[in-house]
Amino acid sequence: QILYLKPPWTLANLLKCYKKHWMAVFGYVVPRSLLSTIECLYKHLCTGKIIDCSTAGILLQESKKLLHAFSSRSDYNGILPRAYAEVNKLYQTLTEVRGALVRSDSEQDLSEDIMVLSENAVCEKMEAMTPNLQNCEEKKLHPSFHVAQENRHQEIWSVLEGVWNTINLYSIEIFQKLDPNTVTLTAKSSFEEAFLGLQKLLAAVNDIREGISR
Repeated sequence: QILYLKPPWTLANLLKCYKKHWMAVFGYVVPRSLLSTIECLYKHLCTGKIIDCSTAGILLQESKKLLHAFSSRSDYNGILPRAYAEVNKLYQTLTEVRGALVRSDSEQDLSEDIMVLSENAVCEKMEAMTPNLQNCEEKKLHPSFHVAQENRHQEIWSVLEGVWNTINLYSIEIFQKLDPNTVTLTAKSSFEEAFLGLQKLLAAVNDIREGISR
């Protein structure tokens, strides 16, 4: 009977009503701290802002939180459970799409980095030092996202470990030439070869860094 804006409501009108009557009405029905959820939804949905994928996920989670809070009062003739189910379905779809995009980007970036490394002579030494991942291809076919995530981590770790081992190898070669008493290991290549190898390695590391940044 006493309402800030009369129906029919737009989403913006509805959220304005929530804010206007929050302390007097809605704050007694649901936790008052949920006012921040109302303000978040209004800020992003009713002010003409462009919503990115990450923000959309946050807004859907906030919507689920609000609907869940009101469910403690009533199911509103079945409307609230249906609304919650639709919002939850949207959130699940968004999560799956984002996961697929992340996997695709990661695999593409990783394959580019590995290809760059394989094009120079340093990579041959790296491959010899890289741990043997026998189950790598089998894990790629596993449907679990977490297994795929672990597989990518292992591949990335292997590449970075190979870089680290190669740096150590060539550092030993260089220090041996500069001071034979510093390192007792036997040199396997000339100073010139070690120096040129480090130059190639530097380019490869830069490519890996750019891939990680992307």
